[in-house]
Amino acid sequence: MQYIQSTPEQRLSPDAITIWRISAIILNGIGLIVLTALLILDSVFGWRAWIGWLLWGVTAISVLYAVWEIFIRPSLLYKHWYYDANEEFLQLKHGALKKVHQIVPMAKVQSVTTNQGPLLRKYGLYSVSIGTMGSSHTIPALPEEVALELRNQIASYARINEVDE
Repeated sequence: MQYIQSTPEQRLSPDAITIWRISAIILNGIGLIVLTALLILDSVFGWRAWIGWLLWGVTAISVLYAVWEIFIRPSLLYKHWYYDANEEFLQLKHGALKKVHQIVPMAKVQSVTTNQGPLLRKYGLYSVSIGTMGSSHTIPALPEEVALELRNQIASYARINEVDE
């Protein structure tokens, strides 16, 4: 049995920060556009006063949340995201506020896939999804060579463990 390192050492691509920021801008932008439209409708149609106050309160909270999602969270996510894989285990460690350290035995791995959406494609990155009997684990924003090598490595380790059992 191999020694499990206390902390995985592999990192995500630094472009992950940019991708997470762009995603947050898109999602929060849509929400703020909807709130702006509702505020305009409130002023045009003169809805009840409490509706206007409620909309302004939701807008203020949404702006604060957008600042968190766009400027602070991506850097924290990147700073605290680590992964590692060896013949026996896949380790995933992430989270700044809620720390998660997952150890997945290679014998339990059933599938490994690489995914690439439009933003990841623009930056030449992939995410790697590892499926087990009860759950799925994702390593986001890896460079293409690293992602494909990791996918093949995990698939190889999982196949070796199936043959040995």
